[in-house]
Amino acid sequence: MMMKYVYPAIFTEEENGYYSVRFDDIEGCFTSGASLEEAMDMAKDALCLMLYTLEEEEEEIPKASDIRNVFTDENEFVSLIQCDTIEYRKFFNNKAVKKTLSIPAWLNDMAEKRDINFSATLQNALKQQLNIE
Repeated sequence: MMMKYVYPAIFTEEENGYYSVRFDDIEGCFTSGASLEEAMDMAKDALCLMLYTLEEEEEEIPKASDIRNVFTDENEFVSLIQCDTIEYRKFFNNKAVKKTLSIPAWLNDMAEKRDINFSATLQNALKQQLNIE
């Protein structure tokens, strides 16, 4: 589900100096920026948001086109944009959620005697189980 992605983005230089950006592989994924740098940042954000939404809705993630097979017009160019939906989730959805769980009393006693942080331990264990850094 959550992972890193790389997709080709088509950048179009507009007459007013702005850049519009579209991802032909992902329906409805487009953005723009007042400069090339801003357009690159906006492209990454748009890509992450669209892929995050597809993951959350358990929709199929479209396969990325090979950049060598993406054709452009005269005022366009292609660049690869990378996004990491795990990092996106960490940044935009980092609210703490309270969980109730049960462990054996002996294990609880041993952990408390060693001042083990239960929340941190559970987070680390979940990340390990989910293969998340």
